[in-house]
Amino acid sequence: MSKKCCENKENPRLNRVGGQAVLEGVMMKAGNKTVTTCRREDGSLTVTEAEFHSVRRKHKILNIPILRGVVNFVEMLMLSFRTLNVSAEALGIEEEDGKIEKWCKKHLGLKLTDVIMAISLVLGLALALVLFKVLPALISDGVNYLTISLFETDIGAWRAVIEGVVKIFIFITYLWLVSLMKEIKRTFMYHGAEHKSIACFEAGDELTPENAMKHRRFHPRCGTSFMFLMIGLGIVISVIIRLLLPNLHFLAYIGISLLTLPLTMGIGYEVLMIAGKHDNFLTRAISTPGLWVQRITTREPTEDMLEVAITSLKCALADEYPEFREFRDSRPWEKQNTEEAQNKPSADGSEEVSASDVTNTSNGEDAE
Repeated sequence: MSKKCCENKENPRLNRVGGQAVLEGVMMKAGNKTVTTCRREDGSLTVTEAEFHSVRRKHKILNIPILRGVVNFVEMLMLSFRTLNVSAEALGIEEEDGKIEKWCKKHLGLKLTDVIMAISLVLGLALALVLFKVLPALISDGVNYLTISLFETDIGAWRAVIEGVVKIFIFITYLWLVSLMKEIKRTFMYHGAEHKSIACFEAGDELTPENAMKHRRFHPRCGTSFMFLMIGLGIVISVIIRLLLPNLHFLAYIGISLLTLPLTMGIGYEVLMIAGKHDNFLTRAISTPGLWVQRITTREPTEDMLEVAITSLKCALADEYPEFREFRDSRPWEKQNTEEAQNKPSADGSEEVSASDVTNTSNGEDAE
């Protein structure tokens, strides 16, 4: 495991695994398998394995370039909500079976948390429409009105550029504000742990918290980079639309931009995959803005957070790597280190097992 794999022109470990930071944990996805590891308040770990089958495997036509990016975006959104629900249940964050909970189960066949997430998604999409479509369009039209009034000059397609600048400002400001929240800050630390552990694996280093800590917390295939890339591509597409269809009402441009959103997603996905597989001047230039934004959405993790991420990563790849399979099958996060516990007397003289003993994951060391 210590031998580098990146000596090959194309690293066979690239794109083998992806992840997501969740509540006090990390989800890793490799193929059809997803593994979510969370740390409870007592320090113990809980590992949840599940499967997520992409419709792209059943319907080959959905693997067409551009289209596969749209499908992937929708599926990852669904997986993200499901994983957040898994982490909430693993941490015991569940609603009691009150009247509302019982009504939701009886009439909707859903848990209250699922209903809340669905409502949050709808409200979130509505807010995104206002902040990233309506508001930038109104501001660009306002600037155009001023230039016509003061200089008798229509800025034309430059309105699309102004809209893009406003979107970038709103996007970065929003991320910065939420990063100030204590709970979000910890999630961003787990986001950093996810990136570092994946980078450690892709570099061919032995998967330990110490080794993972040496790697960068920024990754070119991050969802943050994808969102920023979509904004950039959106500017280019909007400029082309305004050049081809000038003098439309701003609501018409909003409608056209919504119709072209799948195209933006698809192109963004293809560009991000290329940037993740190849390292050259062009891909670095494309990835750099997104990596800068990751300075907000990722924070330096602690070693125990890296332990969580590595546990998920090893279990997700257990079917492909014998040393990871041995780790998964031994389930070290469930074992009590009784020998150490016997040497740790409690304050009243009795012996007890500490949380660190219960959650020993061999510090992420691979079985030889």
